[in-house]
Amino acid sequence: MTIRQVNHIYDAPNSHWVGNGFPVSSMFSYQENPEQHSPFLLMDYAEPTLFKPVTNARGVGAHPHRGFETVTIAYQGEVSHHDSKGHAGTIGTGDVQWMTAASGILHKEYHSEKMTKEGGMLEMVQLWVNLPAAYKMTQPRYQALKAENIPHVELPNAQGYVRVIAGDYLGTQGAANTFSPVNVWDMHLNNAGVSHHHIPNSYNAMLFVVKGAVHINDREIARQNEMVILDNQGDTLTLESMGDTIVLMLSGEAINEPVVGQGPFVMNTQEELAQAFDDYDNGKFGVLE
Repeated sequence: MTIRQVNHIYDAPNSHWVGNGFPVSSMFSYQENPEQHSPFLLMDYAEPTLFKPVTNARGVGAHPHRGFETVTIAYQGEVSHHDSKGHAGTIGTGDVQWMTAASGILHKEYHSEKMTKEGGMLEMVQLWVNLPAAYKMTQPRYQALKAENIPHVELPNAQGYVRVIAGDYLGTQGAANTFSPVNVWDMHLNNAGVSHHHIPNSYNAMLFVVKGAVHINDREIARQNEMVILDNQGDTLTLESMGDTIVLMLSGEAINEPVVGQGPFVMNTQEELAQAFDDYDNGKFGVLE
């Protein structure tokens, strides 16, 4: 057993708007040090924001993706989805939307009808998860993961629980089907609880403090809205919660393939990227109004 040490900790950058419905901070992107985040490409965090009732739904209009998956985790509020393959749905607090863009899809995301009419608090995370080259042009799919269907693992001594969105936690399999080994753990830690977590030695790993603060390995402290990048050696992480705390833990096996992206497309070569733009311009991603 070896300790997985902290590489560095940093705060959320200034937020920017995606459409008119999502004020987000980009916690990391494949544009910088993609090898340390792989298989994850990007993480946007929308901090708690109160929206007033309106007539027309706020959000982001129809746009394309190819070559990866988008994962939306709703902490507060409701987000609706439509795409060019006929998938549609609404996720609320605790739900997760896992969309595989793969060979190409158009989709739009917006506040639900209820949230549009009544207003409310919105807080969410969106991840981009890379696809191995062998799956980048597979068929798109959509997984609507309701909160009640996401497995919970209770931590010892009433220290809290872990929602296993994807991957494996102590033998409990996550709700999502993935194309490469990926762990997405939504950890709810009770005040002053000390918990120990196993991370495969070969996996990249990072965590984001959604709420509260944690003492990591009895050394560093990570506070609310801070991102922690862990070294890629070691298999054990110890967290001591400082108040009731929510931590999003991300880990996975690096894909170790070239990453070439621009805008809504992430491929392996410039030729594939150019083809994605050409296919989109020629209507091959379908139609979505």
